[in-house]
Amino acid sequence: MSQIDASQDDLMRLLIAVSHEDRRAFQQMYELISGRMFGVCLKLAGQRELAEEALQETFIQIWHHAREYHSDRGTPLGWMMTIARYRTLDLMRARKVRQHAGEEHLEHVEDQRAGPLDESLRSAGATQLTGCLSELSDVQRDSILLSYYKGLTHDELSQALSSPIGTVKSWIRRGLIALKRCLEK
Repeated sequence: MSQIDASQDDLMRLLIAVSHEDRRAFQQMYELISGRMFGVCLKLAGQRELAEEALQETFIQIWHHAREYHSDRGTPLGWMMTIARYRTLDLMRARKVRQHAGEEHLEHVEDQRAGPLDESLRSAGATQLTGCLSELSDVQRDSILLSYYKGLTHDELSQALSSPIGTVKSWIRRGLIALKRCLEK
């Protein structure tokens, strides 16, 4: 048995124990994978504080949902790393919403020379784009947002999302095609 298999077997054993609320098993699992998981969170978030928060929320979610794991969801490590990626992306989105929520008053500070039609068109475009983004699959939306707003390359996206580079490129391409179709409606 290879070391990777043994590691997955160990994680499976620990995950089963955690599903029965075994705190010692949870601690052992944390010690085994928290460093690697934190690296993924930090790579995605780019901020230590946000990565730490994502790591904490990931382990809380693992504690509460360990019973829901089954082998159809991949290896135990893959399942937990997926939770870490999505928790990090969720926190990044939430933080971006919070940051922009406090900036609403800034719209009134901008140059007022533009007419009401300009503002109306700009607002409609942003609303339409947000609506169209919500129609994409999670992986398409995350790939596009991480690529365009976070500036990740295809290689970095491939690593961050633990998916082959061709798959990541397909998600972005299909997502952009879907966005274009939606915006043209």
